[in-house]
Amino acid sequence: MKNENITTAVKEHYGAVARGEASACGAPVDDVARSIGYSDEELALAGDANLGLGCGNPLALTQIKPGMTVVDLGSGAGFDAFLAWSRVGPTGRVIGVDMTDDMLNLARENAAKRNASNVEFRKGVIEELPVESGTVDYVISNCVINLSADKPAVFREIARVLKPGGHFAVSDIVLLKVLPEELVRDISAYVGCISGASLLTDYLSTALAAGLRDLSIPQIAHGVELMKVLAPDTACNGTTSCCGSTISVSSLKSPSKIVRDAAAAVASIKLHGKK
Repeated sequence: MKNENITTAVKEHYGAVARGEASACGAPVDDVARSIGYSDEELALAGDANLGLGCGNPLALTQIKPGMTVVDLGSGAGFDAFLAWSRVGPTGRVIGVDMTDDMLNLARENAAKRNASNVEFRKGVIEELPVESGTVDYVISNCVINLSADKPAVFREIARVLKPGGHFAVSDIVLLKVLPEELVRDISAYVGCISGASLLTDYLSTALAAGLRDLSIPQIAHGVELMKVLAPDTACNGTTSCCGSTISVSSLKSPSKIVRDAAAAVASIKLHGKK
C-alpha cells in the first residue's frame, strides 16, 4: 500500500466518524471507554468528546501536573486532550494535533463549550508536528501511531518537541507476531489499527533510535482479550476495531481463521518513556 493511499483512507474514515456518518465500534462508546481503562469520572468530564475511539487510556499511570504543556497526537474530538486539561489546570496548556478538518472542527466546538481557553487544536500530521522544539512536558497519544506509514518520523518528532527530561505516554496497537498476508494487504485493516501495527520489538527499537529512553510497558492486553470485550458478537465471523473501521474479511479465503490469527497476533500496550 502506498503511503498517500493510507493517509487518504485514514483521513476519510475519521472524517466520517466526526460527521456521524460512521461509527468506531459496535458497542456503546462509554462501555468501550470503560473497558479500555477510563473511569466514570473521566467519562463525565469528556462527555461528547468521547467517540469510542482508542485502545487504552494513555493518561493512566502518568504524572501530568498543573502548569505543564501537553501535546496530544491525533487528538480527534478532544477526549484525551480535555482529560489532560483537567490536570494541567489554568496555568498549563494542551495542544491537540489532528489532520482531519471535521475532527478539528468538532474538537474546537467542544473546547468552546467547556470554556477551555488554554486548549488549542492545530491542523497537522504527527510525522511533522506544528509544535516548537523543546517546549513540551508530556506527549500523549491513543491508538494513532500505528496508523502512521512513517513511525520513525513520529518518534523523532516526539523527541524533538519534548523538553529535556520530558515524558511521553502512548496507548497503541502492536504485533506479537506477523499477520496473515491477506490482512496486511487490506486497507480497511490498516484503517482499523491492525495491519499498520509494528512488531513490538520494532516499535521499541524505533522509539530508542529516536533518542527516547527509560522505556517501560506498564500494561499490555492481548488481542483475544480485546476482541472479547470490544467485539464479542463478531469474534468468529469478523472483527471490529475500536480505533476505526470494521475490517472487511468476507471476501478473504478462510476469513474466520484469518480473524482468529489476527486476534492472536495483536496486543494493546501502554508505552512510557522520556527524552
